Amino acid sequence: MSKNALLVVDMVKDFTDPEGLTFYPQNRVILPFIKRVIDYFHATGQLVVFLRHSYRAGKFDRNLETMRPTCIEGTDGDEIDPMLPVFDQDYQVFKRRYSGFYGTDLDLILRENAVDRVIIVGTKTNCCIRATATDSYNLNYETVVLADCVATDSAEVNNVHLKDIDKYIGIVMDSEAFIREDSAASNHVDSGRIGQTGSGESLRDNSLPANPDDSAPATLTVC
Repeated sequence: MSKNALLVVDMVKDFTDPEGLTFYPQNRVILPFIKRVIDYFHATGQLVVFLRHSYRAGKFDRNLETMRPTCIEGTDGDEIDPMLPVFDQDYQVFKRRYSGFYGTDLDLILRENAVDRVIIVGTKTNCCIRATATDSYNLNYETVVLADCVATDSAEVNNVHLKDIDKYIGIVMDSEAFIREDSAASNHVDSGRIGQTGSGESLRDNSLPANPDDSAPATLTVC
């Protein structure tokens, strides 16, 4: 049975907050779906890693020559959106390029925790999600991207990249299907670990956190 880690990619305030420097409305749409998955991982004692795009204040970075200054340390823009619960046991990894693996110790964290499957959520599908998923594949991790938990500023671009990821890199599925499959395969929630999220909210039917909506986001079609 695979050992999972959840990678939450770049759900930081500059991308998720309407006052953020590079805000996309689609990122707010996926927040409750991502929270639901985080709650599931916390409730089942599985590894959660938050990847935070962050540039050093006042220091040169080649990316900032061609990109809008964003996610600068000390500005709150690189802080994780407050809707998402971060627990003491979670990891936070700072990155300056699209892939969460490039120039970071993410691979070491995963190997030290004996992880062999990564579940990827966050933003943007065509940049940091795609790059992180590709490096995950290249490093021989089983790679799963949750379609209703990733976004970019174009539904068409989003779907093209999800189709490519599903065909060449890993598996694309929705979050509810993943939670049901993982819970059934591992008996996580029914194993006596409690049917509650870390915040004390009861898991519905002792198996799933409450669905944030009755349907997937309109702009995100599952491939």
